[in-house]
Amino acid sequence: MGTGETRTDVVIVGAGPTGLALGIDLARRGVDALVVERGGQLAPGSRGKGFQPRTMEVFEDLGVLDAILAAGGTYPVGMVWRDGRQLGEHRMFDPAEDGEPHSRFTVPWMVPQWRTTRILHARLTELGGRVAFGREAVGVDQDTDGVTVRFASGAPVRARYAVAADGGRSVLRRALGIGMTGETVDPDPILVADVRVEGLDRGFWHLFPPGGASEARETGGSGDPGGPGESDGSGGRRGFLAICPLAGTEDFQLVAQFPGADGPDTSLEGIRKVVGERTHLAPESVTGVGWSSDFRPRAALADRFRAGRVFLAGDAAHVHSPAGGQGLNTSVQDAYNLGWKLAAVLTGAAPESLLDTYEEERRPIAAHILALSTAIHRDQARRGAATRQLGLGYRESSLAVADREIPGGVRAGDRTPDVQVGGARLHASLAGPRWTLLAMGTRAPRTPEGVRVLSCPPVEPFGTGLYLVRPDGYVGWTGTDPEGLAAYAAGVGAGAGAGT
Repeated sequence: MGTGETRTDVVIVGAGPTGLALGIDLARRGVDALVVERGGQLAPGSRGKGFQPRTMEVFEDLGVLDAILAAGGTYPVGMVWRDGRQLGEHRMFDPAEDGEPHSRFTVPWMVPQWRTTRILHARLTELGGRVAFGREAVGVDQDTDGVTVRFASGAPVRARYAVAADGGRSVLRRALGIGMTGETVDPDPILVADVRVEGLDRGFWHLFPPGGASEARETGGSGDPGGPGESDGSGGRRGFLAICPLAGTEDFQLVAQFPGADGPDTSLEGIRKVVGERTHLAPESVTGVGWSSDFRPRAALADRFRAGRVFLAGDAAHVHSPAGGQGLNTSVQDAYNLGWKLAAVLTGAAPESLLDTYEEERRPIAAHILALSTAIHRDQARRGAATRQLGLGYRESSLAVADREIPGGVRAGDRTPDVQVGGARLHASLAGPRWTLLAMGTRAPRTPEGVRVLSCPPVEPFGTGLYLVRPDGYVGWTGTDPEGLAAYAAGVGAGAGAGT
């Protein structure tokens, strides 16, 4: 052991929403985990600001839903502008329809990312977790017993497992030699900034497409390029601009495309210039800039999500176009999938092979969502049921076992629908880091200690039978045979190392 070396069970590199969500999940299970962050504080900026219904369900289980609801609001309707005139409203998201998966959440919820990270950090601290700031990871080594993360300064951290949640330019991913396969979704740079604007109605998401209403296409959180752009009168091209009021704040998120440019001017004067050129607003109506950045939309997927004792999560594993508001949501759900599995292995409740199912389950989901985000960016798909992520599941996973097909619409690998059972929401009964056996219209057999049992008459869309629900809310096993249930539970550590 090196001099001053810190030891922990899990070291999580990156204190964004992914790393903090994983830290929370591990802390509530009693796992000793350390989150390390290269910055001196939590990152500023609105960045990803939209949460899909499935992520809201995850936040409810992690104990941060009330704070997330208090900090944000619903998305406003888009208002299309042209030459200082309002051309009409533009609906950003398709409404939920009959037949979609049961959930108490039906629409995206807006919270600026800087507020989200504060909420998650507060919850992590409440549970006894911790974040070490000013720790810039520069490399990683591993052996059969553990992994060591090295830093630009200070002592290394030794852990049994490490998680790279350090973004699209992940240091750990590169140190491991894991490649990313992808494409540039849009070659033109995009400016995004948190700004104060006077004289602009906060009741609308203001859209200034270069070609009028026909090009008023918005990307669920970061603006749409809106086509090739029109001439700005000086030989250049003018791209799409959108200004969205950030719920729970006095700020707006400004997004602008710069066709053919090397990079936008992210300063106050640069932002004032683009507002003056592309809107009816005077440049000086922009009174302040709290944060600004630029990027080029791309889509990329890591070739692997695991290398030995190191796992990739969030942007370190998959980089999305912001279209449809999918990247941050997929990242949080990476953490939700990995947390219970790490805890089960660390406590000895499940074999180490359980960790193989993280990549098995999450990489296909990431690939699917990447394709969806890119299609939305290119106006080839709508922001409807698919973007809400309630229908995603793991039916093809090795953890999805059906000992016997039982009638009903819920199968092994499916997300458990949030239906009413005995006058209460089912998800309220499933809350917490435990396995739950649903006995629908049948007698519940003896279960391992620590597995909750909920007996009730069969309710739609369930059929009569037994459903063993994983700690992350997905059905792991279905059937009627108690012996099959016992064998499955033993293999995944159900009932042991559940935490609090």
